[in-house]
Amino acid sequence: MRKKLYHIIFESDTPAGKAFDVALLVAIMLSIVAVTLESVQQISQQYSQEIKIIEWFFTIIFTLEYLLRIYSAPKRLAYIFSFYGMVDFISILPTYLSLFITGTHYVLVIRGLRLLRVFRVLKLSHYLGEAEILRSALRQSAAKIIVFIGTVITLIFIIGALMYLIEGPENGFTSIPVSVYWAIVTLTTVGYGDIAPQTVLGQTIASIVMILGYGIIAVPTGIVSVELSRADAASVQKKTLLQQLEKEKEAAQSQYCKSLPAAWQKRKEGK
Repeated sequence: MRKKLYHIIFESDTPAGKAFDVALLVAIMLSIVAVTLESVQQISQQYSQEIKIIEWFFTIIFTLEYLLRIYSAPKRLAYIFSFYGMVDFISILPTYLSLFITGTHYVLVIRGLRLLRVFRVLKLSHYLGEAEILRSALRQSAAKIIVFIGTVITLIFIIGALMYLIEGPENGFTSIPVSVYWAIVTLTTVGYGDIAPQTVLGQTIASIVMILGYGIIAVPTGIVSVELSRADAASVQKKTLLQQLEKEKEAAQSQYCKSLPAAWQKRKEGK
């Protein structure tokens, strides 16, 4: 029974396993829709009771599923503390917490992380491989990006302090933190417009910062792009090497099979 449950719940190779996973994904999406609709005031007021019933229905279903996963898992602790195990637990926790703490059920949108199982269900192994390349590229470029972000943060504080001295409280730059906020908004080219420099020097610096912002946005993109190209090339090289090794293995096996009759004949002649 436990082994059969394991194949249905954890595997998607069998029709029953695939049907279970597809049904689970549909249930996850419907539960997220229910939580999302509850945040709309008009819908919440009109269908509050119905939405709560739906929410608890899905929570009970997911709780039973979580308990069945623990029961059928060969290594229970390994599953409980795995990524999916933690997500499965966290996805049912907010509804129970909402009995004691108001508003926590909105965190149920974290169930969206469970939709990552779609890669396993639909056998999108190619996309998993591409995800691995992306992860490798981000890991390789992490140090460069951290140094770059550190430089940008330093620059933002310098610009913020400078604008505070130039513009001053009378023009809306009431403190260095407010000026730093303006520098972040301007450098990222968001430009809310709630604070704007009034002096000629301040406007000149603002113009330079805006132009600088476009260049700054391009830098991390370039870093990651280079690492993606390297990771992709390494992946292709690895695949080519594996294919070459497979061909050599097949050739060696074929040669060995061909040499067996001659070796057997020599052995018979020796006798």
